[in-house]
Amino acid sequence: MRAKEGRGRAMKLKVGVMGSATGVLSRKQKALAYELGRAIAQNDCITITGACPGLPLESARGAAEAGGLVVGISPALSEWEHVNLYSSPVSYHDVLIFTGSGLMGREVVNIRSSDIVIIIGGRSGTLGEFSIAYDEGKLIGVLLGTGGIAAEIRNIVKKIRKRTGARILYGDHPESIVKKLVKYFKTVHYKHPSVHQIPETRSAGTSRG
Repeated sequence: MRAKEGRGRAMKLKVGVMGSATGVLSRKQKALAYELGRAIAQNDCITITGACPGLPLESARGAAEAGGLVVGISPALSEWEHVNLYSSPVSYHDVLIFTGSGLMGREVVNIRSSDIVIIIGGRSGTLGEFSIAYDEGKLIGVLLGTGGIAAEIRNIVKKIRKRTGARILYGDHPESIVKKLVKYFKTVHYKHPSVHQIPETRSAGTSRG
């Protein structure tokens, strides 16, 4: 992992959970989202959400109840607007960042704040977040068995036919996909985590600890 300059400790990885905030959500979807949040916390990562209800909130709850740190990227200008205008929660989040950018503008901050992005279920908003993550060369996880956009990512990528440096890993179990993503980031993807960073050059066999 990345060592913060001037300090002898490594920064924690930030894992963004992008998924359905509204609509009919099944018990299975909610349970998988909750377990995903727990897995992120248990792998010593910070959970990033859009500070919205639905599946991201279930992940926030799972992470919080497992002792993890949860950061919400709000579309609102203030907590009052967050709750009253956007009908969004404050529970299970340790920090809320008020972007004042609206729902679509918030998506860019959401993705750029995350080292790893995980897609769970989702509709048009999640598709937008996936598109930003893909175009910016992020490491992306897709939790299968959650329906929605997550079930269509493979077909979407075939249509895109565009190399951005993004890497997509698929899995149907929250704990295993988080472990795979964290390992891949620490050993491979850290060299070029997004299009906004110059690739690192290290000797063969060297990885982040």
